[in-house]
Amino acid sequence: MLQLNKVHHTAVICSDYQKSKSFYTQIIGLEVLQEIYRAERDSYKLDLTLNGNYIVELFSFPNPPKRLSRPESCGLRHLGFEVDNVEQTRSSLVQNNIPSENIRKDEYTGKQFFFITDPDDLPIEFYEKQNL
Repeated sequence: MLQLNKVHHTAVICSDYQKSKSFYTQIIGLEVLQEIYRAERDSYKLDLTLNGNYIVELFSFPNPPKRLSRPESCGLRHLGFEVDNVEQTRSSLVQNNIPSENIRKDEYTGKQFFFITDPDDLPIEFYEKQNL
């Protein structure tokens, strides 16, 4: 059996680097750890942290193909973030003109959650904090 410590990061490829960088830093609130331009690939690599933990690696590449999203396809389904207050989180996103679905309740945990999408239609979930 493997001995894993934690999820190190999730890599996301975007179609419009500046738009996605703004979304993940100014709307979602992730912080830039480092930003690298790789001339040989004409590509940016942006490492983003949450509370000091490296979690998202944002890439740009020239002309990436669109992501299949609906109907659901194999591969990464969504990014999920834990929040203390689902209603407040949704309200803040709506005030920033980010379309959001209505808040739902997880039938198994009883916790509230909802989804938005990033600029490339990647689903992002905000899930009520679990009390253990």
